[in-house]
Amino acid sequence: MKILKFGGTSVGSPERMKKLLDIINPAEEQIVVLSAVSGTTNSLVEISGKLLKEDKQVALSLINALHKHYNEFIIELLPPGEFHEQGQEVVEYHFGFLASLVNDIFTPVEEKVVLAQGELLSTTLYHIYLKSIGVPSVLLPALDFMKTDEDNEPDVPFTTKHLMPILEQHKGNKLFITQGFICRNSFGEVDNLRRGGSDYTASLIGAAILAEEVQIWTDIDGMHNNDPRIVKGTKPISHLSFDEAAELAYFGAKILHPQSVFPAQKYKIPVRLLNTMEPTAPGTLISSESEKGKIKSIAAKDGIIAIKIQSSRMLLAYGFLRRVFEIFERYKTPIDMITTSEVAVSLTIDFTDNLDKIVEELHAFGSVEIDKDQSIVCVVGDFNAQTHGFASRVLDSIKHIPIRMISYGGSNYNISLLINTTDKTEALKSLHNRLFE
Repeated sequence: MKILKFGGTSVGSPERMKKLLDIINPAEEQIVVLSAVSGTTNSLVEISGKLLKEDKQVALSLINALHKHYNEFIIELLPPGEFHEQGQEVVEYHFGFLASLVNDIFTPVEEKVVLAQGELLSTTLYHIYLKSIGVPSVLLPALDFMKTDEDNEPDVPFTTKHLMPILEQHKGNKLFITQGFICRNSFGEVDNLRRGGSDYTASLIGAAILAEEVQIWTDIDGMHNNDPRIVKGTKPISHLSFDEAAELAYFGAKILHPQSVFPAQKYKIPVRLLNTMEPTAPGTLISSESEKGKIKSIAAKDGIIAIKIQSSRMLLAYGFLRRVFEIFERYKTPIDMITTSEVAVSLTIDFTDNLDKIVEELHAFGSVEIDKDQSIVCVVGDFNAQTHGFASRVLDSIKHIPIRMISYGGSNYNISLLINTTDKTEALKSLHNRLFE
């Protein structure tokens, strides 16, 4: 069985939703994971924000505007008569629920339920559309088998235990539809896998049932060797290892949710990135295999803060770095890059909610310098210890650009450079010209 995930743009209009059957083959065993219709999640986030602030009239006007959009959506999607009436009932149910929240106490628990409405709408409406054209399918409620544990990590054994019997119950059916992004937490409450989590859902389901392949369908033909929004002449990469894909996803390649690589990697399920606009394009295959002796791609991540702690107490001391890292752990702030010398340590973060508190505690160790508006440029490829010349080519490409930090050797798959964000575009273009042209 294959897992096919379609993002918001792929189901962004009735026309695009109908065209999914150009890709989905109802004769093959498939679980189709759908995101919310494009724009819906952003609207639901805005509605939740207004409800949390008790700005009820604005929230209600936003709900009514989205309701109107879905009324128009089903007119184009579903034929008049029985199936349009079914679609109308679904839309009225969900927007009746949203409207009822305006006069209730609204908490972050209800917020998660609100955000789930987008995927519940898109999957149910698509299921009705398939019925209207005589294509048999089974709607699988993700809330019945997608769950996170006490540490908010997905519970793959739980998914296997609860999804496999449902599939067995519908043996003989080939096409299954389910929601991306949404799940239950360890308390049984409606929760989600964070933004972009539909990729994660597809990978987790693939791992849970040991699928033949996970396909992530977006509006771009695979992962490119640079950011096509900035650099002209980028090309899709035919093959990446799981580790290479994870590095690129984390450091800025928007096509893939960073966490979605890990379940597939653990259970050795190939992942293929494909383009709904060009279904015949080969896209990018992500697997356990890696092409040696090549630089694969360049990505960049903005919004980085560099922190330098300088202290003579580091010299010949043990336990110093542990005590520094404990501060970041207390404030649940991940560290991206780190470099050290005899008397200083520099590191980067991109989560700044507790920056002032962190800096205040770091002053106990010595002087602290902060550099904002930084970007990490990550070059991914074969950088193992036996490879010659790649690092020098990377550095030579941007010798005219000031570099704040370099991280090399922490992984066999990348070299990361910290630069001013104002230099990012020039760095990406220079690296591309030197490494790929």
